[in-house]
Amino acid sequence: MKYLDPKADLTFKKIFGNHPERLASLLNALLPLSEEEQIREIEYLPTELVPELEGHKNTIVDVLCTDARGRKFCVEMQMEWSNAFKQRVLFNASKLYVSQAMKREKYSDLQPVYSLNLVNDIFERDTPEFIHNYRIVHDKDSNKVIEGLHFTFIELPKFTPHSISDKRMMVLWLRFLTEINANTQEIPSDLLRDPEIGKAVEELKISGFTDAELRAYDKFWDSVRVEKTLQYDSYQQGMEKGMKQGMEKGMKQGMAKGMKQGMEKGMKQGMAKGEEAGKSQRSIEIAKNMLAKGMDASTVMEITGLTETQIQQLM
Repeated sequence: MKYLDPKADLTFKKIFGNHPERLASLLNALLPLSEEEQIREIEYLPTELVPELEGHKNTIVDVLCTDARGRKFCVEMQMEWSNAFKQRVLFNASKLYVSQAMKREKYSDLQPVYSLNLVNDIFERDTPEFIHNYRIVHDKDSNKVIEGLHFTFIELPKFTPHSISDKRMMVLWLRFLTEINANTQEIPSDLLRDPEIGKAVEELKISGFTDAELRAYDKFWDSVRVEKTLQYDSYQQGMEKGMKQGMEKGMKQGMAKGMKQGMEKGMKQGMAKGEEAGKSQRSIEIAKNMLAKGMDASTVMEITGLTETQIQQLM
């Protein structure tokens, strides 16, 4: 049996876009919700309220929903990371939060917005942690929180099952998202044993897709590969330009430093040599005067420090 990758636009929406219990299971597993905060029921919302990010055709809002409490949940699958993605996520969540104001009379009635972002890329390279939770907190006391916006980013390529073995459903859903792809021949039995994940696996079978859907699926991955290539080329060009500029700057600084050091050394040597020459000339003048007054050569040599040959040349 052949399967499609659940991270593609087509498959992700098919799996989570019309199955509320399955989506609730995913959100409860991946969001930092306490037992009291667990999602019981959800209702889907239209996704067209969020504009596409310029230059990132694969950046889409996959699922929007609300629960019985009125909390809003936004789920996105992002294939490539960019710094602009964070700002887009903030925009999406803020717009969802503000949209409640038309229906609620008091600010205190506004319900929190949770943004779950599954990223098929690595963006925090200085840490092995792959789940990053954000909220608005005091800069000196993280216990002081402004409730309203919650953000979760998950770096899928960093995930390993043993790193969070105590969170069973989180492990199962992340394994579902990272282990199943076009090369998968057999699905692990522990994934199939969970009711919702088992149903999701069934929907990934290639036999359940039309020819048009399969063409759209292939086109999606082609566009992802093109965008990754463009990003890599841009990165390489930036690296090469940075290295060239760094080398040119280093050479200029090195030449300037060398010239400065050379001039300082030359001046010191010149001054020392000039001073030595001045002393020698002064000794010669003194020696001439002493010889003119009839002093013997040995005494003049001892006093002036001149050599015998120099004294002979003066006589």
